[in-house]
Amino acid sequence: MATLNIKGLPDALYDQLRERARENHRSIAQEVTHILTNVLRRPEPASLLDLQGLGKELWAEADAAEHIAKERDSWD
Repeated sequence: MATLNIKGLPDALYDQLRERARENHRSIAQEVTHILTNVLRRPEPASLLDLQGLGKELWAEADAAEHIAKERDSWD
């Protein structure tokens, strides 16, 4: 596992980090890892199947990328 050293971290920022870690019952290193994980995590691609309401069943067997490509081609 890698080690990260941060030089020049402002005292006020370190104090905020320490307080946040305390509130979340984590060490400062665990809190930094938690924050970086949440910020750098890539969201799952959206799916048309997650749509709510009418029409969802119309997309159950459709390929969204293929549909979009056909729509774009029709614009020419």
